[in-house]
Amino acid sequence: MNLRIKLFTAFLGLVIIPLFILGIITFIVTFRSIETKYSQQAEYSLRAIGYSIRNVFHEMDNVTDNGIAKGVFQEALNSRNPDTQDLTAADQLELNANQRNFRSLLYNHPAIDYAFLYNIQSSRESKVITIFNKENFETLPYEEFKEHSLYREVVKLNGVPRWIAPREYPELTGTDSVFTQIRLIKDLESFKRVGVLFVQIKSWEFEKIFQSMTLGSKLRDTRFFLVNDKGQVLYDYPSELTGLVLDDQIRQRLVGTRDVFSYRGKFNGEESVISIHRLQDYPWTVVSVTSWRYLSQEVTTFAKWFVAIILVCVLTAMLFNVLFVNRITGTIGVIVRFMRKVEAGDLNARVEEKGDDELLLLQQGFNSQMDKINELFDQVKKEQRQKANAELRVLQAQIKPHFLFNTLESINVLAVQNEGRKVSEMVLRLARILRISIQGKEEIPLREEIEHLRSYLEIQKFRFADLFEYEIDVPPELMDCLVLKLTLQPLVENSIQHGFEGIAYGGILRISGHSEGDRLILRIEDNGIGISREQLSLIHYADTGNQPEVKSGADQEGRGLGLRSVYDRLRFQYGSRYGLFICSHPGSGTIIQCVIPKSEWGKRDEAEGIARG
Repeated sequence: MNLRIKLFTAFLGLVIIPLFILGIITFIVTFRSIETKYSQQAEYSLRAIGYSIRNVFHEMDNVTDNGIAKGVFQEALNSRNPDTQDLTAADQLELNANQRNFRSLLYNHPAIDYAFLYNIQSSRESKVITIFNKENFETLPYEEFKEHSLYREVVKLNGVPRWIAPREYPELTGTDSVFTQIRLIKDLESFKRVGVLFVQIKSWEFEKIFQSMTLGSKLRDTRFFLVNDKGQVLYDYPSELTGLVLDDQIRQRLVGTRDVFSYRGKFNGEESVISIHRLQDYPWTVVSVTSWRYLSQEVTTFAKWFVAIILVCVLTAMLFNVLFVNRITGTIGVIVRFMRKVEAGDLNARVEEKGDDELLLLQQGFNSQMDKINELFDQVKKEQRQKANAELRVLQAQIKPHFLFNTLESINVLAVQNEGRKVSEMVLRLARILRISIQGKEEIPLREEIEHLRSYLEIQKFRFADLFEYEIDVPPELMDCLVLKLTLQPLVENSIQHGFEGIAYGGILRISGHSEGDRLILRIEDNGIGISREQLSLIHYADTGNQPEVKSGADQEGRGLGLRSVYDRLRFQYGSRYGLFICSHPGSGTIIQCVIPKSEWGKRDEAEGIARG
């Protein structure tokens, strides 16, 4: 079937017909789901209000925490003249650093209305210390507050703030629309109770919170208010219900265990959707009420608009099908033809990029993929060249002529001195080095690599008796692991010839090994002169793709050739996750970690036998 016919059939069966069916079902279901929809919206709004209210309280808790931590309240309680502790009237120059900082905090929170302290331990007649002054407000005497039920609750909280809403306890907070924080103050050294802090904040922040929700376009006929467990309205914007008590049906719902829920019921004699959200950590509840009549009117209007939009969408979709489908299918056909060219081997095939929609992205994606394929081909060729160069450096680094000549000269010296046993030992060690260097296997057991390394070190120890000492610490269970031949010897040779060059102290070489999961880690550490940053950058050229020019002759014996050879071989053999990781700094020695996959000799043979079978 032609692509155009398929698209048209799919358009009819998957768009137009389902669109009509969806319109009818939506019209029917909308009336049934209206309560759920607006309940969820109201619950989300209530959660947002609750979160904002808690943030206001937490911010004020942080302000008073700061005053307690810096000892501002304790200083006020211990002051000989309590009248000088009013931070609103005090001269800035008379305050200490803690008081100035706390005063700045108070002035950064203009919603703070009043703050004072009860001095528990004072023997004075007046135990009230004003911190932030307020006119026309008379505090409850301490002796009366001590008999109040809130006093015992505050003492039991042991310093945790207790918040009071407006009109809950007018004998303590007055009749103003303020929220009050009460908390116990302790001495920072002895942790004894020394006072009780009262901080009142105005309802400005709460007005902003409720106003932002009330003025929302979708909630303009929804009202929010704050009530306590007794059903008393503590705060209502714009204060039409403040102080009133809700009816019994709503009060019974307030004591439920659910965090937030909604139901449909009567409010002031009118059918409404009522949502309730209990504030976490506070004995209050946020309530929202939305008129059901308003919601029903909105659904009817929505249904009319839905029918009109459906008709417009159908007409527009049919017009789109006639005008644009042909262009879409034509562009796809062009791309398919170019893909067939690529299948035939033409990697230079490119689609002409035109248009300004997703078809242009499709054309650009095709061309981009072809560019990446060509880049990958170039990268493979480059890596093959690098591998060939690395293998050449391996052949050059396997055994260097001057090392062989120097070893033979050392053997000759021993022979002249009639040191037969040492001559035999030197010849055996040189033979082991040559045997491993010329054998055809690319990978050998770690045991053989360690034996080769030990032979090399013993020969060098004879030549440079007082230059260095070495330690080899490789667990026996790792000796059967496979490593690339001549991995450790070039690294150790680098440390001896260049790391210990010109040092006035005894060099130390430590060779160790351990395993981490499926990786084998070999570590070579010396206390030599270290490696400069420039030399390290030459060793790690493979990561950047910029291969430095390697000089011929004596310069190839310079520092870094052996390291670079091992570095390249490991990366090409095992991949970019493995290789050499060098940590060095001039004058601080060098640590080289050789990380390779853990593979044991016997298991490798068994796996290869199974593969051949």
